[in-house]
Amino acid sequence: MTKVLLVDDDVELTTLLQEYLSEEGYDVSTASDGRAAISAAAANTVDLIVLDIMMPRMNGIEVLQRIRKQSQVPVLMLTARGDDVDRISGLDLGADDYVPKPCSPGELAARVRAILRRTKQPAGRGSNAPVRAGRLVLYPGTRTAEWDGTPLDLTGTEFSLLEVLARDAGQLVSKQDISKRAFGKPLTPFDRRIDVHLSSVRHKLGLREDGQSQIQSVRGQGYQLLLD
Repeated sequence: MTKVLLVDDDVELTTLLQEYLSEEGYDVSTASDGRAAISAAAANTVDLIVLDIMMPRMNGIEVLQRIRKQSQVPVLMLTARGDDVDRISGLDLGADDYVPKPCSPGELAARVRAILRRTKQPAGRGSNAPVRAGRLVLYPGTRTAEWDGTPLDLTGTEFSLLEVLARDAGQLVSKQDISKRAFGKPLTPFDRRIDVHLSSVRHKLGLREDGQSQIQSVRGQGYQLLLD
């Protein structure tokens, strides 16, 4: 059974979400502060963490930073509605998605399902065979990657996005196509998740010999993974 940890000091909301997700078939545990999330990530005892940003003692951004130093467990952030700064900060640090509060249990469950689909299953065209693009090799079966023979430390969402670009390496892939293939849903207006996640991937891949990024963006159109 998939194990989900809910981390939020709002007891009423946590109880509601726990009951709903339990009825959806998840093994749900709860915590009121971020230390439990850090411990669970370190021990690899949960499959996904739902993490509120606004918590006492240690906020969700700090907790996420510590989690990402030791684990790539999927993390869904709960953010204040309309707070773009928190959302972008969370995505920059490796959050897989976010849901603004107050949120409905149904929306949260849908986001959880979507994250688990893309972090546990290969994206794109469904083959488990290695995907090779220049110095990049992706292994969809284990969702691991190497760059020039060195392992890449990617989140599940970063892997899904990079796999889409690698399968069409050398070609421009529209943001709409990337969203559908990596996230399983159309791109919505003002959604910057793809841009933020790919910015992180660019940093991890480093620059080409000519100083260009390995992943090129074409304003208003999409992204392209360059081949050496």
